[in-house]
Amino acid sequence: MVTILDRLAHDGGGRPPRHPEKARRPDTPVARKPAWIRVKAPGSAVYQETRRILRGNNLTTVCEEASCPNIAECWSKRHATMMIMGDTCTRACAFCNVRTGLPGPLDEKEPENVARAVARLGLEHVVVTSVDRDDLDDGGAGHFAATIAAIRQASPRTTIEVLTPDFLRKAGALERVVAARPDVFNHNLETVPSLYLSVRPGARYFHSLRVLQRVKELDPAMFTKSGLMVGLGETRHEVLQVMDDMRAADIDFLTIGQYLQPTRKHHAVAKFITPEAFSSYENSARAKGFLLVSASPLTRSSYHAGDDFQRLRAARAAANGVPAA
Repeated sequence: MVTILDRLAHDGGGRPPRHPEKARRPDTPVARKPAWIRVKAPGSAVYQETRRILRGNNLTTVCEEASCPNIAECWSKRHATMMIMGDTCTRACAFCNVRTGLPGPLDEKEPENVARAVARLGLEHVVVTSVDRDDLDDGGAGHFAATIAAIRQASPRTTIEVLTPDFLRKAGALERVVAARPDVFNHNLETVPSLYLSVRPGARYFHSLRVLQRVKELDPAMFTKSGLMVGLGETRHEVLQVMDDMRAADIDFLTIGQYLQPTRKHHAVAKFITPEAFSSYENSARAKGFLLVSASPLTRSSYHAGDDFQRLRAARAAANGVPAA
């Protein structure tokens, strides 16, 4: 498990630096983004209202913590991905901009705060994710379950998607989240096996794959979803092999997006994948039998998640020969 803390160095606000484990790494060049990667700056009235609701309920979002390029678009539609269990992750992935270090205690009021925000935003579909909490006996599974239950109570019609950690070495944790009955269970493989040591050193490729396979064993009706970043140095052949591995685990929905380097201390972008190459990946994935595929430079796990959930249900119905409503 990769957890590197520097208790001596602090940022200007009195907190440890955001990425203490990367502080002494040499800078890597930040490549200029191509013309096909363009996003709008945040600032609409609805964006500001979404921000106020989240702040008012003391909530953290992966949209901000992971520097998502789609935040302006999503928040302007009242779509926000809730990140529970704090803003500090116990792992140190080379691609991620979420703060790393030793997290604080869980906020017992957080499940109710999330549920209140979901109701106020009027969300039809919500994505709940988290930092890795290797410090907790259950990896935070109980907190996920409590959050799902609170949302069901406050907003019964809202469908719920969870994007969970891998619960590595946390016996019974996965089963607890599945028992809470989210509508979609997402866990991202992130990259190809050959890059795990450099990109995702605290995780294990086949364990992550097994997480999603196990979800289907526990509840065959539950939708499963996983995502990949490309542009980290993988080959096309490796990506296609991961697709085959995912289909062997009966994963329903695959997302593929371009890796964007958060800072000079993070893993460098090896290549910007063209829109045409993303289209080719999407065609290959559909041919392999995924119910739904989203592949584009700006695709992220929770991007357009609500619309995609409706498409996912429709795709399953069509596959089972059920007429469209």
